[in-house]
Amino acid sequence: MIKALITKTRSYRRFEESYSITREELEDLVDCARLSASAGNRQPLKYLLANTAELNSKIFPHLAWAGYLKDWDGPSSGERPSAYIVILGDTQVHPSFDCDHGIAAQSIMVAATEKGLGGCMIGSIKRDALRRDLGIPEHLEILLVLALGLPVEKVQLEEVEPGGNIRYWRDNQQVHHVPKRRLTDILL
Repeated sequence: MIKALITKTRSYRRFEESYSITREELEDLVDCARLSASAGNRQPLKYLLANTAELNSKIFPHLAWAGYLKDWDGPSSGERPSAYIVILGDTQVHPSFDCDHGIAAQSIMVAATEKGLGGCMIGSIKRDALRRDLGIPEHLEILLVLALGLPVEKVQLEEVEPGGNIRYWRDNQQVHHVPKRRLTDILL
């Protein structure tokens, strides 16, 4: 059951922008992260929630969307995320965040998939500009931005041969192909 949910949890980059995600839904997703493991149980993460056109428009320009798709600048108007969760590390709680933000982000993404949503974890962020535009205090380190919405694209997993290319790509029908290494190739 959980393996099917994890397999379905993909990086979606095109959404039905008009689909609304409520603040309560975002809070429920963050609650899943809150209940997840935390190194030393320090719980240093904070979350900025965005689900309005005004706030979303302040976040979108500061994100890079798909490094392997060189001719694509990100989703066009109408296909942008309905919401974002900015994951922040509070240096007043602890100076480092270990792997907490990865655990939290995956918990949020799996929970979003269970709700019929999709998303993309984005680490390529213009952090200084995003901090300025959102008024994020200096003691909060910007770790990840999660883009969320109702996906409008198909993502297909494919097995890659040893030494094969792991770069994702889109075909002529705009299906997003994601090569994955075989289990036998990653086990020692």
